[in-house]
Amino acid sequence: MKTSDCKFSKCLYFTSNALARKVEKLAIESWKPVDLSPSHGYLLLLVLDNPGIQPGSIADQLQLTPSTISRLIEKLEERKLVVRTTEGKITNVYPSPKAKQLIPELQACVARSQAAYSESLGNHDIKDLVKNMNQISDKLT
Repeated sequence: MKTSDCKFSKCLYFTSNALARKVEKLAIESWKPVDLSPSHGYLLLLVLDNPGIQPGSIADQLQLTPSTISRLIEKLEERKLVVRTTEGKITNVYPSPKAKQLIPELQACVARSQAAYSESLGNHDIKDLVKNMNQISDKLT
């Protein structure tokens, strides 16, 4: 059934979550080659771009709770992709050499995601959708 045909199709909560589930499904497929979830992948890309980044900054950038960030970092540590250091009360997250070697593959995952969305929606529609969603999200916070 199409989302637009569902009983709650006029509800922002229902419709946005239906879209999120469909986008998540495409993203999960795109990240399979590196055996990471999209959340793990984007966190790792953020750490690679900002070595020594603090978990609070990661939480802000990814708009996830600190406890979720801690769990994601723990999994990446287990896979030897990031290293956490603590100096007093300050924790920093650094990419490992293994993570640095994955950069081309991680970038390919992002490209695959974009291609999957573009194939379904077209580049122009995606740009407009993302722009509108950002504006709406910013108004709600």
